[in-house]
Amino acid sequence: MNTILYYTQLAVSVILIILIAIQQRGAALGSSFGGGGEVYSTKRGAQKKIYYATIAVATIFIVLGVLNILLP
Repeated sequence: MNTILYYTQLAVSVILIILIAIQQRGAALGSSFGGGGEVYSTKRGAQKKIYYATIAVATIFIVLGVLNILLP
């Protein structure tokens, strides 16, 4: 059981790294064209889905870590 949790957590960590790496660094698409003076921007489309997927995968990663500690 511990081996399955270990490899699952390893796979989830790779997915989490990829999701974090593909997130945009700027506020939005307009910032890449010189319009980066805005303080607030909304996430839309794929950027919003990647954001929520990152939160979900991070939560799964934490739960798997706790399960790895608690289960013998």
